[in-house]
Amino acid sequence: METKQQALADIHVEDYRAQYRGKEVTASDMLFTGVRERESLDGLWHYAVDPYDTCLREHWYRTEKRLSAQGFTLPQDYSYDEWPVMALPCCWNTQQDRLFWYESSVIFTRRFRYLPKKEGERVFLRVGAANYTLRVFLNGRFIGSHTGGSTPAFFELTGNLETDNRILLTVDASRRPEQVPTDHTDWFNYGGIYRELELFRVPRVFLRDLFVRLEPGSRERIMITARLSEAAEGEGLFSLPELGIRETLRFHAGEATAAVPASPELWSPETPKLYELSCSFGEDEVRDRVGFRQIEVRGREILLNGKRLFLRGVSLHEESLEHGKAVTEEECREAILEAKALGCNFMRLAHYPHTEKMALLADELGMLLWEEIPVYWAICFDRPDTYAEAENQLRELILRDRDRASVVLWSVGNENADTDGRFRFMKSLAEEARRLDGTRLLTAACMVSADNVIADRLAEVLDVIGLNEYYGWYSPDFRQLSELFQNSRPSKPVIVSEFGADALWGHHGTIDDKGTLECQEEVYRRQTLELGKIPYVRGMTPWILYDFRCPRRTHILQGYFNRKGLVTADRQHRKPAWYVLREFYEKKREEE
Repeated sequence: METKQQALADIHVEDYRAQYRGKEVTASDMLFTGVRERESLDGLWHYAVDPYDTCLREHWYRTEKRLSAQGFTLPQDYSYDEWPVMALPCCWNTQQDRLFWYESSVIFTRRFRYLPKKEGERVFLRVGAANYTLRVFLNGRFIGSHTGGSTPAFFELTGNLETDNRILLTVDASRRPEQVPTDHTDWFNYGGIYRELELFRVPRVFLRDLFVRLEPGSRERIMITARLSEAAEGEGLFSLPELGIRETLRFHAGEATAAVPASPELWSPETPKLYELSCSFGEDEVRDRVGFRQIEVRGREILLNGKRLFLRGVSLHEESLEHGKAVTEEECREAILEAKALGCNFMRLAHYPHTEKMALLADELGMLLWEEIPVYWAICFDRPDTYAEAENQLRELILRDRDRASVVLWSVGNENADTDGRFRFMKSLAEEARRLDGTRLLTAACMVSADNVIADRLAEVLDVIGLNEYYGWYSPDFRQLSELFQNSRPSKPVIVSEFGADALWGHHGTIDDKGTLECQEEVYRRQTLELGKIPYVRGMTPWILYDFRCPRRTHILQGYFNRKGLVTADRQHRKPAWYVLREFYEKKREEE
């Protein structure tokens, strides 16, 4: 009777999620992964679709056998090891037709063995990304939760591990208006655990963060900032053998900084030079490969390593037809190489943090990156919890990727109306980005004002103004494009962060027929002709490299895809506009 009463109570708890609050992991819980030993938990996991969140309501994770007070076995609504299996990481929408449109909760579970390697070791689970709310349970205990669908989450498992372990993860992909992004976006809401699951073993005191970069304003001093997991005192060692650096780091209250004379070969898209380095404290050691470069703004110019730079770019969503957001390293490399074939030195990773594989590969292959968080459209700008969620995603992105030379722009948002609430919200984000990283430029993708002027108030806190404009498409009158630039006198460089037109592969017509390859080609021809004349336009990232899924797009020529890609979604066909842009970029490269 007692168990039945408890079950009835669980059923009628309206805010059943409240019991899982208070153990959220954030950017403060991250650890520096770099080149560390790791144990993968990728592979086959048992799963169950749980649209009513019964697992959370009835605490399934607590026991695998329910007993009454008298010791009788009670019926249960789950059988973990008899559930079907799914190979993680993945997006569940790509695994089965019946899950394609599913946007609620799924449970994942498996067993793993754990044998300590060293006395006093600590163990962390890293989940590269899970959309959107992730909760972790281990051996019947609630470990913690993470919100945000595109940044990594770290959970300490120390003290909760046994020789044989049952781990259970719940993932809720529901869209909600108070989240970041909000419930209305212009891309497909893939659900799942779609980046790697890994275990890290570290000593009791370990290196939580390491930031290595050129000192701002200098090319002959390297700045090192290291932070420990505890407020410990002592000495560590930083080593960069190729430059002859072997520097003692003195930690006070868990932090150490140093400035070391050095003259590294500077990283650029043409010469993507990377250096091997290591840092140690006590029993902990991390390694990494980093490049050194300077990115700055002078007046209305962008300079890389002191030289004028035109950012020949293209936008990209994190998606492939086969894998959804769970893109493979090969697909990431393919996207960068396709952009290079187009003549790009720059890519905008829209509209949320992409996999860290993109930044690592961009470091290696020589591609500059714009990275952003999904402060997209109508965010709840006056809600404090929404701001906290956005700021945490920004912090997790910056701490993850600020050692990547390829990343030159942090973006704090895309296409928001210029309201007082939005200005306060995004200004605070910009201030936090500068606090965490003073070596990169700040931007946001802004909209043209109602009177056809580049006049967003947010520009005053940005280094580079991003501008989304669709003359020739949503604004059909091309004359307004030249009027926009005649009306505007920005004091900062502008990147035209979006322009474009839909085109269905194989569909032809006149240049005035929307959705045809000819119409898209003409839009690119006229856009590049006009943009090439404007001295303060110092870059562009047309929308977009590949066609991508979007439930808002129901026209027969769209078929639930945004067809503005220069290449088809299957990555097999380059549209005629691709060649127009390549020709423009070849001319811009020759001018540099």
